[in-house]
Amino acid sequence: MTTLRIVLGDQLTRGISSLRDHQPGDTVLMMEVAEEATYVRHHKQKLTLIFSAMRHFADELRADGLAVDYIRLDDPANTGSFTSEVQRAIARHSPSRIIVTEPGEWRVQEMMKNWGAEILTDDRFFASPATFAAWARGRKQLRMEFFYRDMRRASGLLMEGDEPTGGQWNFDHDNRKSLPKDVTPPKRQRFEPDAITAEVMAMVQQRFPGHFGDLEPFGWAVTREDALEALDHFITACLPNFGDYQDAMKQGNVFLYHSIISPYLNIGLITPREICERAEQAWSQGHAPLNAVEGFIRQILGWREYVRGLYWLKMPDYAETNALEAHRPLPDFYWTGKTEMNCLAQSIGDTKRHAYAHHIQRLMVTGNFALLAGLSPKEVEAWYLLVYADAFEWVELPNTHGMALFADGGVMASKPYAASGAYIDRMSDYCSHCRYDPAVKLGPKACPFNYLYWDFLIRNEAKLKSNPRMAMPYRTLAKMDAERKAEIARQSKVFLDKL
Repeated sequence: MTTLRIVLGDQLTRGISSLRDHQPGDTVLMMEVAEEATYVRHHKQKLTLIFSAMRHFADELRADGLAVDYIRLDDPANTGSFTSEVQRAIARHSPSRIIVTEPGEWRVQEMMKNWGAEILTDDRFFASPATFAAWARGRKQLRMEFFYRDMRRASGLLMEGDEPTGGQWNFDHDNRKSLPKDVTPPKRQRFEPDAITAEVMAMVQQRFPGHFGDLEPFGWAVTREDALEALDHFITACLPNFGDYQDAMKQGNVFLYHSIISPYLNIGLITPREICERAEQAWSQGHAPLNAVEGFIRQILGWREYVRGLYWLKMPDYAETNALEAHRPLPDFYWTGKTEMNCLAQSIGDTKRHAYAHHIQRLMVTGNFALLAGLSPKEVEAWYLLVYADAFEWVELPNTHGMALFADGGVMASKPYAASGAYIDRMSDYCSHCRYDPAVKLGPKACPFNYLYWDFLIRNEAKLKSNPRMAMPYRTLAKMDAERKAEIARQSKVFLDKL
């Protein structure tokens, strides 16, 4: 009895369920396929990371004595899709059994149903989709904070008996400091491409020259060993200050104190439990303060698990919602970075160079602009999915659709994350390098975020005014005279029409 064990590019974990009971004579199938590289035009560094990590993982399996049938993208016989490559593998190996771990994306799950495979649970997560669905059942609101508390209790992380360590669940109010001018974040560890990565880089450049992003400098880890080294570097050099400055932005310093391990986590080189346990250990040993460790663990144990649960609970209908009826096309500057708004130019430029931007750049700069400008959710979501090395639909779609764009009408967020230029000025040094002034509300020197913010509230008043968390800005709006409102709408229209 032989088994064909399928491992996808985001399942590069030695202990994954599809490999766990491997027997002599079984074959592991791994596939690089054009369809997955092009259903959106993924960043060149993202493609390089995944394909190189896959090839390294296959070599590690072979070194452990496993038989690996590896289909390279540049194999002339490669048919270009998962389903047809599975069919070819079945013809080659005549397996009596096919095993695969459940995928991370709805569209791949639909493909998988036609493979004749046993689909196993992906138990690398703290919570299964069934666990989340049970938690959500009967609740009027699906707020992450309450799910997070249950995950703390279930995992035992940062708990003292039944109570949270430090006496409170969330230290977010301590984690909103801008970066002082005299604080210099540490130089971040990057990894030189080896021969395998160099070969993949050449292939990506040759096959996908028109895809978004710079291919070099490429510095991502592509093996578990290097991913663990990157984790250690974050824990020792960055975690102590991560909490204080996790919302800060600084021109010329894209990584700051962030972990930059999410690409490794999302393709399986490291696992969420080992990451959280390392962070908790740093607190227990006195290396990092509780506000930093709790904030970091909340991103993984709370937010990451929550968005995955919400994705599988609500798909596929979730992706089709557009509560604010936003339809404006994505502006060209999302691809080029060429805009006079310095915060957007910096955030998009960082993304183009590194396939990375941290969560505040994503939510409160590029996401905030997309929300205020009424950009089409589908176009914005396709952009987020392709530009970031850590983006897979299960994690990208809810974050963009629900948090950044409020396109789900409040399923995820209790209010739209809309902000004027004052927020960006407070949390960054971008505005001091910009031709626009965040202190000016209208006119040619005004930061566009200022009038776009009020125009957003005016356009969506019927939908948002009854939201309790929007009461304050709508009270302020009610005090504005008709002439000022008309000028806000006029200047917003002129700006948006030029996009």
